[in-house]
Amino acid sequence: MQSKNIEHADGRKRCEWASSADIYVAYHDNEWGMPLSDDIALFERISLEGFQSGLSWLTILRKREAFRAAFKGFDFNKVAKFGAADVDRLLQDAAIVRHRGKIEAVINNAQRTLELRKEFGSLAAFLWSFEPDERQPREAVRATSPESHALSKELRRRGWKFVGPTTMYALMQAVGMVNDHVNDCVVHGQVNAARLAFARPTQR
Repeated sequence: MQSKNIEHADGRKRCEWASSADIYVAYHDNEWGMPLSDDIALFERISLEGFQSGLSWLTILRKREAFRAAFKGFDFNKVAKFGAADVDRLLQDAAIVRHRGKIEAVINNAQRTLELRKEFGSLAAFLWSFEPDERQPREAVRATSPESHALSKELRRRGWKFVGPTTMYALMQAVGMVNDHVNDCVVHGQVNAARLAFARPTQR
């Protein structure tokens, strides 16, 4: 996401990328950058970030409820059991992104999530172990970070798919592992406060 701001009709300054549609504003104000520790919510974000590859995030947001319906609310316990018939069914679902590789990646990654949970206790504990020690200055626009490269490498080593370093940095931004709201964005301070209060998940 870009690190510029724009003043909206309500007189509030927001990150520039949030200006193109009301659904973007709602996502920006209420979700983007707020720290998450729920495994199903995290799995949803990983899956949606994977579907976004090569597309706009606005496209994904508009299809989000359809994705949730198609993938059983992104309950990885259920998705891990999907088989060839489910892939065929999803390829016929015009309400989602019908990309075989991405659909199969979600199923594969659900299975890999179960493996991670056995080892680390939760998906959250594993992901948050890659949180950067320092915030990236808001003036710098970046698409990856050393931590997103490390996370991507480790996930791919464990068999995950569609988890490249750019996708993983987008995930870090989305789930609050970094605060990439620009400094004078109306939400920047709220995200900082949420991150300070957030209890980082640890391995059980």
